[in-house]
Amino acid sequence: MTYTLEQFETDALPALIAYGEIECLSPAFEANWQSLGHIGAAATHLADWARSRDLPGATVAIHQLDGRTPVITVDVPASDDLSDGTTTVLYGHLDKQPPLGNWSEGLDPFRPVRRGDQLFGRGLADDGYSLFASLLAIEEAQRQGHALGRCVVLIEASEESGSPDLEPYLDSLADFLGDVTLLICLDSGALTYDRLWVTTSLRGIAQANVTARVLERGQHSGAASGVVPSSFRILRHLMDRLEDSETGNVILPELWADIPESHRAAASSVADEFGDVAAQHQPFAPGVEPMGESAAERILRHTWWPTLSTVGAAGLPDVAIAGNVLRPSTTLALSFRLPPTVRHDVASAAIRAALTHDVPHHADIDVEIEGANGWVTPETAPWLARALDAGSQAGFSQSPGFAGEGGSIPFLATLGERYPGVQFVATGVLGPKSNAHGIDEMLHLPTAVGVINAVAVILAGAARKENS
Repeated sequence: MTYTLEQFETDALPALIAYGEIECLSPAFEANWQSLGHIGAAATHLADWARSRDLPGATVAIHQLDGRTPVITVDVPASDDLSDGTTTVLYGHLDKQPPLGNWSEGLDPFRPVRRGDQLFGRGLADDGYSLFASLLAIEEAQRQGHALGRCVVLIEASEESGSPDLEPYLDSLADFLGDVTLLICLDSGALTYDRLWVTTSLRGIAQANVTARVLERGQHSGAASGVVPSSFRILRHLMDRLEDSETGNVILPELWADIPESHRAAASSVADEFGDVAAQHQPFAPGVEPMGESAAERILRHTWWPTLSTVGAAGLPDVAIAGNVLRPSTTLALSFRLPPTVRHDVASAAIRAALTHDVPHHADIDVEIEGANGWVTPETAPWLARALDAGSQAGFSQSPGFAGEGGSIPFLATLGERYPGVQFVATGVLGPKSNAHGIDEMLHLPTAVGVINAVAVILAGAARKENS
């Protein structure tokens, strides 16, 4: 007998809903996060729930470095005969994206609403469910009589800002974490809700704010236009150095990578079985056609191609109050998704060079860039391959699926560099219409329960491997 949705409703759902009501926005979106106290309140709430669970010997702690967002750890000791000094880390995060816009009627980003098997609210699927799923999976494995190795659940609070606080904590907790041999990340996606989906790659990211300044203060357009260059036009010119405006393809060669044949084959296989998964769930406006020549190519565009999205702007007044003014400056927020094997520092250097050389009219250009590397899963050990299959069967009565993801989880690249021999399981509940980062974010509750059961089996498989 496996863990059930009814059990989840009793064990976790009230506490998960209460977490959903906390406006714990990531620091990139709330500069006053410390004084507001929402991130701290979320950490305390989750830690209190963790302490309430039946996990003999477990130690729950909130770590707080000066000026950094907190980290929660739950240290579940190994069974007596499996105390070999190795650690399995189960990772998630508690910080949230902002609401983004107006949610659908009856829904609110910070007032969770359940409709059947769907629970709507900001941060529930990305990634508030992860602490609950991790500990319930450990409990379920123990309930089934499995001896487990040491498990540490690690929940950070800066992931939505690119995990700037994670490295300092990994430094300070290095001795505590010990010899990490398996990492289970519950912050990834799922192409469907009928099986455990294992992520094979993640794109990196480079985020650039670029400002073009032409005046000390705005001037009447009738007096200045034709003499003073437009800051918007200058940025439009510079953007043409980054992206082909007809195709949407990134121009800079430093941002491209060779796609392994195994990943091309996997994209074709997924397209053959599931169809146009990269496009079919997108809420296109009427008549809009997707980019790409085929379903398989769109999967690769989503996972291995570099892309550029203009995600914000400053210096542009709302059209309702826009006057006839030649504005002093324009700022654009650019989000580059990078192929998994392209280092963000190399990409960032190329972006900066393209934006700052031979600037029209010698306009003042300021560029600020931050980034994180992508990730490709190492070769899966035979014992883990068996455990993944058994876990997916236990949780979903279906073999697992394997696919790349278009997003970024900096923690995976960071830990992969620190622990080059570690085995990875990157999975999650961000499936069709989960709307992570968008309006109407949704957690599919049966999938969360399926992941709990799958992870319980994977943990048991890891223990058997270590004990053999």
